[in-house]
Amino acid sequence: MSNPNQVVVSQVSDVTTVEITTQGPQGASFAVSGTTLDDSSKVNDSLVYFDSSSGTFKADSTTTKLTLVDGGNF
Repeated sequence: MSNPNQVVVSQVSDVTTVEITTQGPQGASFAVSGTTLDDSSKVNDSLVYFDSSSGTFKADSTTTKLTLVDGGNF
């Protein structure tokens, strides 16, 4: 059975198969609202939070598991 996404090019002693593919559908977006995640300043133990002034979720050094509570152990 022939694959409809392949083209076979034949010469005297050389056969080359070229497979044609197309990009599949994209997955779900990060958020239903289209909000983005800015993790360009992430550090070890960063926590994701929503910053309403920029309208984005962020992960950075200002909100980490150590800064979440006074004392920092959780």
